[in-house]
Amino acid sequence: MNSKNIMHSRMFIFALFSIAVLMLFPLSSHLRAVAGGVASDKDNSTHTPVLIELFTSEGCSDCPPADALLQKLDRIQPVTGVDLIVLSEHVDYWNNIGWKDPYSSHKYSERQTAYGDKFGLSSIYTPQMVVDGQFQFVGSDERQAIRAIQSAAKTEKAQLTLSSIHFDGANKLSVHLETGPLPSSAASKSANIFLAVADESDESHVIRGENAGRTLKHIAVLRDLIPVGQVNKNGGFSRDLTINHDAGDRRDLRVVGIIQESSGGRILGVASARLSN
Repeated sequence: MNSKNIMHSRMFIFALFSIAVLMLFPLSSHLRAVAGGVASDKDNSTHTPVLIELFTSEGCSDCPPADALLQKLDRIQPVTGVDLIVLSEHVDYWNNIGWKDPYSSHKYSERQTAYGDKFGLSSIYTPQMVVDGQFQFVGSDERQAIRAIQSAAKTEKAQLTLSSIHFDGANKLSVHLETGPLPSSAASKSANIFLAVADESDESHVIRGENAGRTLKHIAVLRDLIPVGQVNKNGGFSRDLTINHDAGDRRDLRVVGIIQESSGGRILGVASARLSN
């Protein structure tokens, strides 16, 4: 091969290499963008909070898979750009069927009933998952959960922050709660503000009832749900709150602020913080 042919061959190889690099560059840029998006999910200011409520009971044999799903959603945060805030709400209407759930409360049954009325259900059931007060389904249905989360994340939320969380004395929990005004898309002119206090995790060894012999684990077990005020479209809410908290383990708590339309309506804002002593 003469020098001219060698030069042409080298130019051809270089051209092929250049084309390959140009073809790969957009892909590598896209991969970096995806990785950057995942990293930014850790910054709560960049993603949308969505509330997941699981109505469950230790007396219900269908509930443990739903409890496990709630833990999984909390742990892996599967929807990009969304901050999932979860609450496990133990109802009391299973308590006379072999096992009294130690985390149950009638007010969570009443909250579920309000949702049932809103969704037009003929009766309430466990396990039931409610996403942002907008969607309900069987609590162990992971695919439906992901679809509901993705839909709920498209809804505009009011700003809500929790700060200065600490115990004053034995059972006095102090929190500063602050919100912005309701979003313009809100159907109502005002909404209720709740402060929820939940155990980080709980565990029971069940000795009677449908789950007899099983050890059940739960995440974000709701122990208090307290109305603390209202907010409207004209301005925000800012207040130092002190509540009595004598249920559960005060060493590891989740504190959740919730803005919600009345009568089991849509969640218009939600935020959470953790307190570890």
